[in-house]
Order: sequence, then structure tokens, then C-alpha cells
Amino acid sequence: MKKYNVGIIGATGMVGQRFSLLLADHPWFNVTALAASSSSAGKTYKEAIGSRWAMKQDIPVNLSDMTVLDAEKDIDEIVSKVDFVFCAVNMKKDEIKALEELYAKHECPVVSNNSAHRFTPDVPMIIPEINPQHTDVIEFQKKRLGTKRGFIAVKSNCSLQSYVPALYPLDKFGVEKCLVCTYQAISGAGKTFERWPEMIDNVIPYIGGEEEKSEKEPLKIWGEIENGEIVPANSPKFTAQCLRVPVSDGHMAAVYVTFKNKPTKEEILEVWNNFAGEPQKLDLPHAPKQFLKYYTEDDMPQTKLCRDLEGGMAVSVGRLREDTQYDYKFVCVSHNTLRGAAGGAVLLAELLCAKGFMDK
Repeated sequence: MKKYNVGIIGATGMVGQRFSLLLADHPWFNVTALAASSSSAGKTYKEAIGSRWAMKQDIPVNLSDMTVLDAEKDIDEIVSKVDFVFCAVNMKKDEIKALEELYAKHECPVVSNNSAHRFTPDVPMIIPEINPQHTDVIEFQKKRLGTKRGFIAVKSNCSLQSYVPALYPLDKFGVEKCLVCTYQAISGAGKTFERWPEMIDNVIPYIGGEEEKSEKEPLKIWGEIENGEIVPANSPKFTAQCLRVPVSDGHMAAVYVTFKNKPTKEEILEVWNNFAGEPQKLDLPHAPKQFLKYYTEDDMPQTKLCRDLEGGMAVSVGRLREDTQYDYKFVCVSHNTLRGAAGGAVLLAELLCAKGFMDK
């Protein structure tokens, strides 16, 4: 695989920091540009972050002294240095949409962690193992934007990464409806316990916008491309509650599901244990060898023990049981800033590179 020069837009935030660690020694990607807001521009990466570095590992040595550029004012310089960019900015949604389209119209592909374009009909929202075929909509998006190689691709919400991967392969049995309760780590809000002491010994039963995302985004992932747009599916029907819990990293989901053709427990376990997607078949650098890992122990999966499975890119599943109201219930765990955020975006970029989208 050829080497690609990449940029991180929003490099100083928590997801941007995670991007910097994942990309520092990436076998395909070489970071040649870091960008953030005007308040960080002109400083070295280390100076711009200061005391806000939230990762357990140190700032990558090869990025520490790189000068941070202004994500908006320095766009011409940024795109001249890169083949594509990762975007994880903290701005208003309409501002993010405009910024990402500006990069795309500068013929610079954008792999976004942001939610702004998740429901733009010709922007694919991809979990690489689940719906890689949605990359086919990119050519229609380019026509709308009037670009030759510039486009936007996004990853889904972090909480979806825990339970949708376990549900989607079961659709061969006809997933009809799903109730999910997510228990989400504070890093999903870009916080640490030092910055958010109110979360210690506490649970907050509300995360703005999360329940709507959890109920609507899976339907786009289940959707089909029609007339140059991704048309969301009408089913399965999802209902969700999302809670913030005192955990540093890792989202847990309690899932209840009903099928059109109820499978046996053994059939479900066989699907999970043998499931592999396109990233596994292509042996992409950040693809977990076993995407879905099922635990037979009654007290597993646990967030602290399972979130880092396969570099934080695998999904842990357990406690599959029949239910009195639904057909089955089970529990899932995934790492929200790795599989759910920066890692999922890096894997998406690897998929796009392997399929030739970054070369067009």
C-alpha cells in the first residue's frame, strides 16, 4: 500500500489527540498537517494543548513541535500538504458542515468524526465491517459538489459501535425491533474526572442528542442507495435511553431484540463467532482479527476489562438470554474513543484507501 500524507483538523481536542496517537506510527499514513482554532494557530502542538492533554501516552514526539495551522484561514496551505484529512472539530453543526464541504471542494477528501453530515443523503456513514457498500454513493456526492476527488465520509455515533455490530449480522433472521440502554463513558463528552468531578460517584440520565442518534442512525446504516442517495430503512424499529456513567472510557449497551424468524441461541452465537467484514478480509491495519468476541462468563463483558480488546477495535458481547418481552437480551461493550471515534475513522480511511477512493 502506498503512503498517504494526512492532516488532523481539530487536533487539540480529545478525539484529535486520539487521532495523533493512532496516526503517529501508522504504516500507511504520515501526518503532515495539524489544524485547530485560531487560538491555537501558530503554536507548536505541545504548546497549543498545554495542560489539556488527556491521553495516558505522551504526545507523539514526531508531532510535538509541529506548528498548528488555522483550520479555516490556512485551508489552502493545509490541503497543499495532504492527500486527505481527518476532522474532529468542536464547532456549531452548520459551521462544521460548511467547513467540511469547503475542504471537499478544495479537492481534499474528509473522513469525519463529527455528526454534522451524518444525515446528508449522499454522505456515507459507515461502520467498515457493516456497510462498506455505502462508499458507492461517493461518486454521486462528487457530482453534487462539483469535485474530482473531494468528498466527505463519516463514521456513526460512538454509542452505536457497541450494539449495531452485534445486531446487523443477525438481520438474516429479520431483526424487527430493538430496545437499547447505553451506559456511556465521560470521555464521550471530551472530559476526564479531573475536569468533571461532578461525575464521580454519579450517573446522569441524559446525554443531549444521543437518544435520537441511537434511534435514527442505525436506519441509515441499514439503508440502501437509490437515485444517488442513501435512503434509510424503515426497520428495525429502535428505542433508546442513554446514560452518562462514572467510567473513563468504554460504552456499554444493554440490548433487547425481537426477530421475524426467531433463531436459536446456538444460531446467534455461530453468527457472532464467525462474522468477519471487509476490513478483516482486506487485512486492514486497524481491523481486529475477531470483530465480535463473545464471553460465556455471567459477569462479562466488563468495561474496564474489555474496552481495550484488540487495540480497542473489537466489540465484546455477552449475557445472551431469552427475554420475557423480547426474543433475546444481551450486553455489549466497545471503546468509545477508539472503535467509536478516532479508531473507527482511521479504519474507515484505510477502507477508502484500499478501495482506491483517495487516489482518484
